Amino acid sequence: MYWTKGLALALALAVASPAQADWAGKGELGGVLARGNTETETINGKVDMTKETGHWKHVAGFSILRTVNDGITSANRWELRGESDYKLTDRSYVFGALRYEDDQFTDYSYQATATLGYGYKLIDNEATKLDGKIGAGYRSSELRTSGKKQDDAIIRGVLDYSHTLTETTKIIDKFLVEAGSENTFLQNILSLEVKMNASLALGLSYEVRYNTDVLPGTDKTDQVLTANLVFGFGG
Repeated sequence: MYWTKGLALALALAVASPAQADWAGKGELGGVLARGNTETETINGKVDMTKETGHWKHVAGFSILRTVNDGITSANRWELRGESDYKLTDRSYVFGALRYEDDQFTDYSYQATATLGYGYKLIDNEATKLDGKIGAGYRSSELRTSGKKQDDAIIRGVLDYSHTLTETTKIIDKFLVEAGSENTFLQNILSLEVKMNASLALGLSYEVRYNTDVLPGTDKTDQVLTANLVFGFGG
């Protein structure tokens, strides 16, 4: 659908141009390059940016995972996401969120969602933060094998947790669910970050992704463990 292509382009421009809008955030980058008896190339990267002005908070992000082993691609996924929050009180806000995902190794050529909802900071202190969101919206997707379009209403839920263990160590967990009549998508990303200095850290991340409705012979669950260099920018 044309709106999904427009969403992808708009978020790509937002992610690619942080300096124009005074964005601040962090990026993650990891990879493997092997030559010899086998040739393997793996790259995984992520960028998350935030801008706050008045009652508004804007978030944009991009992630990619690609693996090629002896000329055969075994992983190829990228995602664009964006959200705008309007603060109602110090803890509560309303939001609008967009997400577009393209994964060569699932039954879906793409999944694109647009949702509106309410968010609340359940825990908000210096060491621990827990943010919860609930909303409703619309999802458009396409089955890879048949090209059949699937459009359905969805319920979207998010839990975003972080806890500072020490001055240099932080644990982060992000859970997302998008539930509809055609499919329910769940994603959980558990990360550990250890600071090396003010702007650089080492990160270890474990991601689990689950689709309830897949074709026979396709696994419902994907798991990825990555080690990355984490860097901050802006702000």
